[in-house]
Amino acid sequence: MPNIVQTLLEVPGGYPSTTVARYVSQMDDQSRRLTEDTRGLSPEQLGQQLAPGMNTIGMLLAHIAVAEVHMASVGLEGRQDSDVPAVLGIRIEDDGLPLPPDGLPPAALHGKELAYFDDLLARARVNTKRVASQLTDEDLARRITRQRPDGSTRVFDVDWMLYHMVEHQAGHYAQINLLKHLYKTTHARV
Repeated sequence: MPNIVQTLLEVPGGYPSTTVARYVSQMDDQSRRLTEDTRGLSPEQLGQQLAPGMNTIGMLLAHIAVAEVHMASVGLEGRQDSDVPAVLGIRIEDDGLPLPPDGLPPAALHGKELAYFDDLLARARVNTKRVASQLTDEDLARRITRQRPDGSTRVFDVDWMLYHMVEHQAGHYAQINLLKHLYKTTHARV
């Protein structure tokens, strides 16, 4: 008898919008996979920088958390700014992104254990779920207008921001897997 493998996206309850619940479910699935793929990473692996200006795994993990808190505040709640320190206990710039071409990892992340990054990610998600649990289907079309640092104006809706939160996490998750692979190849025993 063949083995049946079910791959189902379970939509969580507690959200007034099924669409919002699906986005949260997708973020949770990405987080589950990221957590599985980062188990056992040492502080050395989390902090290894392959060359000046390049991100570390730890920087990317912190950045996922920082960006998620910021996007939930600005992109979902429509606030003018976010209060990342109140949620995570670190400043937006403590993730070190983006680094200048000759930049080194931020001192704030040096020597941190995996549990530190797990905690940042978990607190960011609790915050996202708090915000998302208040969103309705009507909120998805709500537009937010932001002035960008270069002087241009950006307009997006809540639906796109939820999509972008999934996309952002998935993109950095892929970078983390690449850095894990590169770490293994540079530390392979001959």
